[in-house]
Amino acid sequence: MAENEHGIFRIASNLAGACLISGLVIGAVWYVTAPVAAEKAEAMKQESMRSLVADAESFEEIPGEGGCFAAKQGGKTVAYIVPAESKGYGGRIKLLVAVTAEGQVIDFNILEHNETPGLGDNAKKPEFRRQFAGKTADKLEVTKDKANTENIQAMTGATISSRAVTLGVKQATEKAAALAKGGK
Repeated sequence: MAENEHGIFRIASNLAGACLISGLVIGAVWYVTAPVAAEKAEAMKQESMRSLVADAESFEEIPGEGGCFAAKQGGKTVAYIVPAESKGYGGRIKLLVAVTAEGQVIDFNILEHNETPGLGDNAKKPEFRRQFAGKTADKLEVTKDKANTENIQAMTGATISSRAVTLGVKQATEKAAALAKGGK
């Protein structure tokens, strides 16, 4: 019996040693790669904002506004970049929305989604996105009426995703309008 207890102790100590070494290796890798990952994430965010407001010279984060940015040109705010999130068919949809200082949608990028391929993920395509350009918050409603060109046409087979994206863009547009007026 003493021999069996010694074998269990050896297995346990080997496992503990393997865990310790693995933890040290993982920690070292994280220590080396974390700054690179943070730099890459910042570059991707800047690129995404630049794709939304190409004529902006700089993007200044608005303090206390949870990731909102003012797009500046010649020292003047020409647009706001506002993050938004809503619940779609496949889960949450994260957006980055560009809105003029006058409260009109410029464009949006979908940062994260789990929508159905070929249906809900079509919200990323220009055919759907271009409907939003120039619209104010009061026009951001989903319709299935093809004659209604004032609102947003639902994607075929993806009404829930259409509504979710439209809601996110509308909320961001309302937030940008409040920022333009100096509010929260």
